Amino acid sequence: MTQAAGLLARRSGSLMALLLMALAGAICLLFALHIAVGAKPLPLGTVIEALLARDPKAFDHSIIWDLRLPRALIAITVGAALAVSGALMQGVTRNPLADPGLLGLMAGASFAVVMTSLVFGPAMTNWAPWIAALGAFVTALAVYAVAHWTPGGPTPLTLTLTGAVISAFLAALVSIVHLLNEDSFDNLRVWLSGSLSGRSLETLGVTAPPIIVALLLGLALAPRVTALAMGDDVAKGLGIKTGQLKLQLLVVVVVLTSSAVALAGPLGFVGLVIPHVARLLVGSDYRWIVPFSALIGAAFLLGTDTLARIAIPPREISTGIITAMVGAPVFIQLVRMRAR
Repeated sequence: MTQAAGLLARRSGSLMALLLMALAGAICLLFALHIAVGAKPLPLGTVIEALLARDPKAFDHSIIWDLRLPRALIAITVGAALAVSGALMQGVTRNPLADPGLLGLMAGASFAVVMTSLVFGPAMTNWAPWIAALGAFVTALAVYAVAHWTPGGPTPLTLTLTGAVISAFLAALVSIVHLLNEDSFDNLRVWLSGSLSGRSLETLGVTAPPIIVALLLGLALAPRVTALAMGDDVAKGLGIKTGQLKLQLLVVVVVLTSSAVALAGPLGFVGLVIPHVARLLVGSDYRWIVPFSALIGAAFLLGTDTLARIAIPPREISTGIITAMVGAPVFIQLVRMRAR
């Protein structure tokens, strides 16, 4: 029996590795497509040539390096960050509806950036990742505190309801500020709808290191999240310090969410839908859910951002609108599949 179980585990691991390689290949194809299409379509050969050997005098190469390459890399980074953040939150809270948006982290990060820009002006945008992180962390503490004071304590239901209420309250405050200072918030209007445009490699260079560290830490903690998802009693029985683990996961989720919001604004449905797609492929083991969520999230945001750029040429739609339009029906279908 032990040998048979070991053989089955090796075969399962080989299958998962093949699926991960297939997803990586799909990301490469979507990456090339994302760079090639746009207001000015570019041949795939030109894209490859520009990536391998940039000619500073070639106009097409400048388009790729200055505009399209940063946007594609940001789509990969933000998609992976939000998807992993949602997967970890769903595992910790044992709530299939948990994601950075529903539990208030996105609203807190957005509120902090907007209010800082109102008080100190656009010059504070260089500090956006750290400001967003502070806003997300404070909101997470507020959600937990309010849920803790309710009868029954911070259950998955009370956390979700509290997060939804606080998110709505913060969104209302942002709307009021926006209406009172329309001229000051022209540069934030598109960002608040969720957009990847106008970002540079320098902006990505500021936020990428904390995202990479948080993703690696999330991968390292993933096996213990599987035990935590079974309940605190089960996790404690396996020798896991649940309080310490939850604090570590909270830090990971806050870093991933706030960095993603700083880069692309509050993008919805990525952290909610992608972990469910990953579970359909790999089951309930977070050792696989986390890496699959990262790759599927990156591919999803690359695809939706490509669609946002080419849907109504020569204009483009905010990526957050496309993620909602695509993510909502996908989530409904996932719910129906799980119900059956």
